[in-house]
Amino acid sequence: MPIWEKYTLTIEEAAKYFRIGESKLRKLAEENPVPDWVMMNGNRIQIKRKQFEKMIDTVDAI
Repeated sequence: MPIWEKYTLTIEEAAKYFRIGESKLRKLAEENPVPDWVMMNGNRIQIKRKQFEKMIDTVDAI
């Protein structure tokens, strides 16, 4: 399945898709209290692609 059709992405997939470093994505997920674009799968962080795209559209810099 192509990445742009997936509902959730791993940190590695999201880093490639959004062209943001993996460590930056992990930091964003850990620093934001209960962000609506993160879903935990056990101890793994999953990025909700569409919600993260909306969040990116509203910020000036990451």
